[in-house]
Amino acid sequence: MSSPQNTAHENRLAAATSPYLLQHKHNPVDWWQWGPEALAEAKRSNRPILLSVGYAACHWCHVMAHESFEDEGTAAVMNELFVNIKVDREERPDIDQIYMNALHLLGEQGGWPLTMFLTPQAEPVWGGTYFPKEQRYGRPAFTDILREVARLFREEPKKIEQNRASLLARLADKARPADKVTIGVSELDAAAQQVGNMFDPVNGGLRGAPKFPQPAILEMLWRAGARTGDARFFETVEHSLDRMCEGGIYDHLGGGFSRYSVDERWLVPHFEKMLYDNAQLLELLALAYQRSGKELFRQRARETVEWLAREMTTPEGAFAASLDADSEGEEGKFYVWSLAEIEQALGPDAADFAVQYDVTAAGNFEGHNILNRLNHLPRSIGEGSQIGAESQRSKDDAARFSMLRGKLLEYREKRVQPGLDDKVLADWNGLMISGLVNAGILLDEPDWIAMAVRAFDFIAGSMIQGDRLGHSWRAGKLLFPGLASDFAAMIRAALALHEATGDRAYLERALAWQRAFDAHYADPDTGGYYLSADDASDLLLRPHSTLDDATPNPNAVAAQNLLRLAVLAGDDAWRAQADRLIEGILSTAERNLFGHVALLNALDLRLRGAEIVLTGPQADRFAQAALKLPFLDRIVLRAASAAELPPTHPAQEKLKAAQGSAAFVCVGERCSLPVSGPDQIAAAVTAMRGS
Repeated sequence: MSSPQNTAHENRLAAATSPYLLQHKHNPVDWWQWGPEALAEAKRSNRPILLSVGYAACHWCHVMAHESFEDEGTAAVMNELFVNIKVDREERPDIDQIYMNALHLLGEQGGWPLTMFLTPQAEPVWGGTYFPKEQRYGRPAFTDILREVARLFREEPKKIEQNRASLLARLADKARPADKVTIGVSELDAAAQQVGNMFDPVNGGLRGAPKFPQPAILEMLWRAGARTGDARFFETVEHSLDRMCEGGIYDHLGGGFSRYSVDERWLVPHFEKMLYDNAQLLELLALAYQRSGKELFRQRARETVEWLAREMTTPEGAFAASLDADSEGEEGKFYVWSLAEIEQALGPDAADFAVQYDVTAAGNFEGHNILNRLNHLPRSIGEGSQIGAESQRSKDDAARFSMLRGKLLEYREKRVQPGLDDKVLADWNGLMISGLVNAGILLDEPDWIAMAVRAFDFIAGSMIQGDRLGHSWRAGKLLFPGLASDFAAMIRAALALHEATGDRAYLERALAWQRAFDAHYADPDTGGYYLSADDASDLLLRPHSTLDDATPNPNAVAAQNLLRLAVLAGDDAWRAQADRLIEGILSTAERNLFGHVALLNALDLRLRGAEIVLTGPQADRFAQAALKLPFLDRIVLRAASAAELPPTHPAQEKLKAAQGSAAFVCVGERCSLPVSGPDQIAAAVTAMRGS
């Protein structure tokens, strides 16, 4: 984390609520927050805009801040030549998306920090990511860049205009509906096979480095395994999870996964921990445990939730956004160990612990040790686990090492803690709420569902205006309006809670949010959604992307929500809307399937999702069995009578004729015969998919 040079000075960012922006409140840079006032100042002074986008857990954002933004000389150049605007990309991903797309169109690789130069009208001209303060490796110094860009604005405005007009034309050229593309089950299988071939058979994950968890891609392979019965898809996912769970990307003392690994072995993490990664991995761990029975997956899920409760839960019951990679100005310092420290903390047990967790005098990372258990894993997919693996230890041995990890955690707590970005983001909280519900059901952890309920209640009570969601909350202040990602994730959370509890209030909340979502974000040309609301007044244009990011694209999440609403709300109009959305994006997805994995996952639900309709006085008992089926491709509806279903529902006539309690399984507009016992539901689903 950057430490200010001049703590006596406070710029405009002192009034911000974002922890990231507040980190820059003592910079000598005359920062503005994004908004009408900053844009008006650029027009009034006829100065170009320097837009700097980052986030609190971004290591290189801190580096550039320390080198340039805390430097009086660099700040003087910035203040003279530009209107400088600082943006937290987690608080305003809509702004980030617009200008990151512009950077990509310039042929530059994206990433954060994002540094863009804009006209006084906020139109993108040129940019990059991290710029060094001094000339380095053939790259110009940041102040040289500042002066040259400003010179072009003053002396060669025609060049600026040509560049601006070209960029705007390309940014505004959104994908429009083309001839319909047919993608069915066979195409989904072929795509999954292609993606599976890109996985590393030794280290798991996609080949090469850096390695990101890629939960949506792992979900795609898991769905393919369920769809085809080919165990190799499941094994590829489980092998990747094995490596992540035992690698340095996982915090073996405190729980939780870091954002990515800089190497191909999952050993060296980029030490920041993000809420959204852990939310998505929690669901996958639950699925993997349910199928394999491997205790490692359940243990990592439990430890991750313990970390969430201990370090990431706000006093209001919601979840904070991220933990910084840095402490004391050094990335990862909080998490690494020397052998001497291990010996001091554990005494005579240190030698055994060092063997188990790869601790040596020389270290495994820049003279330090990152705790990991990669040496105790099989070498590749299909090989049996070695005797030292966590899941094979005796209970006494496992208890002993658990105690030793607890000692080290206490020792580590005395260190300077990484910074916590404690703002509450509706979209990331929505992902975690769903993760806690879905994992809590599969792993029999009712307390996790209670955590989800508390977080949901806070967002539904404190982060709304009418039926509309805000995006970010901190210190009693709400950033409003929200984004498409907020609506998609929180509707998904509401539906997960409705299925889990049968409480209709969650369904009503989901319906109200969906109607507001459609009213303010819908793009009638594609059937999808803009990222920003129709009344968000401080944007150059409304961003509209269908590509996945570290989280699933909101359009893909919305497609699944609409499919579930069709069943749960008893209205086929929602399914028709989902079909329009999926078909409207498929032409883009066909050209870049890898970037639209979450949409393919939604299509899988559309093509083979099991609608499990439960009726009669024992519907709740039947529901407990139905909910134990993998949540990816099942929808559980408790219906007291046929009147609760839409007239065209395939179970309509069957429900009318049902005697007592029963379940009906519907797949692809076909339903099973009545299932008279809860223990028969899983077999009925299998039969319906196979017939």
